[in-house]
Amino acid sequence: MKTSNIFEKFSQNPFLKQSLSTLFLRILGVLLLFGFTIFLTKSYTPKLVGQYDFVRSFLLAIGSICLLGFDQSILYFKGHLISQNEFKELKKIYAKMVAMLFVTSLLSLIIIFAIDEKTINDYFADDEVYTLLLKGAATLFFYGISTLNTEVFRALDKLYVAELFRNILKYIPLILGSITLFYWNKETYLVDVFLIGFVVLSIFSSILVFSYFSKMNEAIKPEMISHKVVFLKSYPIAISGMAMFLLMSFDIMFLKKYRNDETVAFYSVGVKIMTIVSVIILTVNITISAKIAEYFSSQEMNDLKKVTRNAVRLIFGITFPVILLLCVFSEYVLSFFGHQYIAAKNAFLILIIGQGICSVFGSTPVYLNMTGRQHIFQVILIVAVLINFILNRLLIPIYGMTGAATAFVVSSLFWNSISAIVIYKKDRIKIFLN
Repeated sequence: MKTSNIFEKFSQNPFLKQSLSTLFLRILGVLLLFGFTIFLTKSYTPKLVGQYDFVRSFLLAIGSICLLGFDQSILYFKGHLISQNEFKELKKIYAKMVAMLFVTSLLSLIIIFAIDEKTINDYFADDEVYTLLLKGAATLFFYGISTLNTEVFRALDKLYVAELFRNILKYIPLILGSITLFYWNKETYLVDVFLIGFVVLSIFSSILVFSYFSKMNEAIKPEMISHKVVFLKSYPIAISGMAMFLLMSFDIMFLKKYRNDETVAFYSVGVKIMTIVSVIILTVNITISAKIAEYFSSQEMNDLKKVTRNAVRLIFGITFPVILLLCVFSEYVLSFFGHQYIAAKNAFLILIIGQGICSVFGSTPVYLNMTGRQHIFQVILIVAVLINFILNRLLIPIYGMTGAATAFVVSSLFWNSISAIVIYKKDRIKIFLN
């Protein structure tokens, strides 16, 4: 086939163009995050980096609770409303979500504020923890708005805007702020700049959302979807998302309690490098998710087996050389962030090898979600969270970072393997590498 014909077919295939553009933005986002992490670890003390990662984990975990799954359910409501030719109702649903998000965020702030400062500081053996948590809680609403707005862009078919916010723009305030602080010798305000960034993002993204919604001229009509319906359709989706965030937060919280900010910083760098493998898995799963739903609905089981088999082979084929390189050059990779970060080598190796083993299970979470087994996946994740919590509590006081990495890998292997077993028992599909 001629080169001109290849480019012509590419230009005429909007799905392919969109997929590759999305992948490009995701990779660009990973590179931007890594570049910023290198600057941060080389320019800021491990203590300050640890405080930043601690507050970041707090926002991820508690923010997912406050959002109640709105960032995912907004897409469900979009499909539901389009099928009824009532897409303009999405504006009212968004307003209800914002109102409920404000209530949950305010409630979280009140709870943190009501807890005795000495109790929290004594628990973590750090006099600054209460202040950090209070600042984080005060920012929960803005964090939630910026996250929700990103998915609203998707619901409004502003896909490139959504990916720009998700992968690029969300880092800009922090990057500019941290560079400014470094040159002004005001590094101690790193957490404040990080949190203020979400205020800026929420305002900027809200202006865009209101601009897009203002172009939808809706007629005055009775309310179709109540607050109760929005809540009932959203909170089950929140369970899986919250479980995933907790799996990535307990280790940071316990390292903060039983070790120090420096240890949190060292460990967090290993986790961020691990996201390279996660991006590969996520990208492949996004590509095949629609096909899984299509083949399962039409009961084309042979095609379903083929697409899952090809996916796991592709995932493993790409991740294996990446993992091998990261393991062989682990010290060099970690020292790139600063010589002291080599202290995380053992934990880093456990995380990377564990993620490599998990890649053998391919598309298990996507398969369960795309075949109507979300409730099964939620139960599996809840059990995994309990295992993760118990292992972190038992292992971190004794083994520190290696204990945290072990707890994460064991719980990840648990939910991946159990999900694969469930899929095989129900559909006789080997979704793992074989």
